[in-house]
Amino acid sequence: MTYIMDAHQDLTETCLESSRIYEGRILNVRVDRVRLPGGKSASREVVEHKPAVVVLAENDKGEVLLIRQYRYPAGQALVELPAGIVEPGEDFADSAVRELQEETGWKPSKIERVLEFFSSPGFCDESLTFFYATGLSRDDLPQDEDELVLARFASRALVERLVGSGEVKDCKTLLGLYWWMGAQDRRG
Repeated sequence: MTYIMDAHQDLTETCLESSRIYEGRILNVRVDRVRLPGGKSASREVVEHKPAVVVLAENDKGEVLLIRQYRYPAGQALVELPAGIVEPGEDFADSAVRELQEETGWKPSKIERVLEFFSSPGFCDESLTFFYATGLSRDDLPQDEDELVLARFASRALVERLVGSGEVKDCKTLLGLYWWMGAQDRRG
């Protein structure tokens, strides 16, 4: 019997040919023909996305900084954690601090990397690095011209209500908020 977590079984798919069908500012799209481990071939549609960071910022009162912004593909304003694309050559922690300042006007004195994850690896190569920020002070940077972002601190009770009611629909935000609530519970 083969188990899903059997690390010894080779599951690698090898690219036989690749064709980029779209190039954009934030992402590209390509179609690859791959060889499967058993020798058959298949087609894979891949969205190439620049790496990004997401920041959970906690103030001295134990509140989390959330943003609300309209997301055109979703057709609605979403509650999210601050996040954004890492600029070429930019250190990921510096990117997290910059994004937090641009989107919220707050700058942390301490930032720590928590984990890295893929947003939707079935079709997209976007990786996000999740940071935890504390020691916040006001320090604005100009917002991106094509974004309108509203920022607000939320208590644990409000976070639980937003998550429990289904108002938080963004997966990077859900992951971050569940991590934060679990970390609070572990601290006692």
